Amino acid sequence: MYRHVLTYWIILLVFGATIYLALHAGARLYPDPAPGAEVVRQAPHAPPENSGVGPVRPEAVGVFRVFLENLRHPLAVLLLQIITVLVAARVAGVVFRRVGQSAVIGEMLAGILLGPSLLGAAAPEAMSFLFPPQSMGALRLLSQLGVIIFMFVVGTEMNTQHIRRHAHVAVLVSHASIIIPFALGMAFCLVIYPAFAPPHVPFHAFALFMSVAMSITAFPVLARILEDNRMSRSLIGSMVIACAAVDDVTAWCLLAVVVAIVNASGWAGASLAVSLTLLFIGFMLFVFKPRAGRVLGRRLDDEEAPRRELTVSVLVLVFAFALFTEAVGIHALFGAFLAGVAMPSHPRVRPLLTERLEAIAVTFLLPLYFAFTGLRMQVGLLNDWKSWLVCLGLILIAISGKLFGSAAAARLTGMSWRDSLNIGVLMNTRGLIELIVLNIGFDLGVLSPQIYSMMVLMALTTTMMTGPLLLLLRSAEHRSPALMAKEDVPA
Repeated sequence: MYRHVLTYWIILLVFGATIYLALHAGARLYPDPAPGAEVVRQAPHAPPENSGVGPVRPEAVGVFRVFLENLRHPLAVLLLQIITVLVAARVAGVVFRRVGQSAVIGEMLAGILLGPSLLGAAAPEAMSFLFPPQSMGALRLLSQLGVIIFMFVVGTEMNTQHIRRHAHVAVLVSHASIIIPFALGMAFCLVIYPAFAPPHVPFHAFALFMSVAMSITAFPVLARILEDNRMSRSLIGSMVIACAAVDDVTAWCLLAVVVAIVNASGWAGASLAVSLTLLFIGFMLFVFKPRAGRVLGRRLDDEEAPRRELTVSVLVLVFAFALFTEAVGIHALFGAFLAGVAMPSHPRVRPLLTERLEAIAVTFLLPLYFAFTGLRMQVGLLNDWKSWLVCLGLILIAISGKLFGSAAAARLTGMSWRDSLNIGVLMNTRGLIELIVLNIGFDLGVLSPQIYSMMVLMALTTTMMTGPLLLLLRSAEHRSPALMAKEDVPA
């Protein structure tokens, strides 16, 4: 033992002295100039003038300057952004949970408040320091990586048993909740297209994208709201989950078609993209899913190493499917979502993947996506009464088509008006999925910054109104024996 310690200190002293002597000797050396070049010996920088009371030590000024320069390094900027966004999202989530709202609404609002709508207007220097324009590329890519993982988790949470059990209600209500706001949005686009559409964007691209955005239901946020209101195990909650699942799958398929049409140079290119998408869906559901169940099920055992290998293998598959749909011209998120839907219904595969990936995607990366969305949103662009009137019109049409359309369809299936309105209120939730769709449209250039800001306000409004409306309907209920009874769903 003593010999090892002595050897250790001898090595440190010998080689430490060698390093010191080399640095001391090298301080007197200068590189040989190139042939014909003039040697210029730079004098040390003069210390900056001090405008304060006492003298400023040059070494203190140098240390402070180096500290600020290090903070401007791209990695330091990204780390500062992550810290700021996560703290703001956490605080806002806690505040909104205490007032009876879902925490995700607070996280969405925190991202918007960090953008030009509040921070940029109140303290533009602070916003330019935290979110300089040259840093947006790294923040965008990191946030989109989180959304890819999140959409995979959303796909894994699709419960086909719910859909099969309530198929007759789910298909009618979900498709009515899509086609009605889709048609109303298409009609409203005839009015707003000349004044609010981006230049050189054809009407069909603008109208199709706006209509799809009107038709979205946020499946993950809806599941959280049901859990917060203790409705996830009720009959009405089971039906809403089935309706939202069918709605999500249908809406994402529609979005894939619309993005293919927008990206393609003509209808021939769009037809090719749509055909490849249909082939991809068929491959995932009828070829990949049955074989993946056998392969992944055999690899999963009680040891930790195979679990890590399973997680890595699944992530590689998710990114590969996302890459394929991105290359086809649809969007990477559709491939990730479909990969989640096609995951085998093994009793341990899906819970394991959800447990390992959801924490990273939801608690860490999604707040960055909210912040990135907020940095794009500019409420100041709505600077006249016409803009606010159009924004109000978008909100009213979105609510009318989604809420009342879903309620009317549920009523046609034989439900009571109270139960139908509960379904309509829940299906009107848009949340994060709406923001994802809007960011896709903004990236494609289909949505102008003004329309983008209006639609983000619509997504916030329709999501925030879900909780209060549910409480209002429940307070008006007098222990009705209908579907709102809190009975557990039979297994």
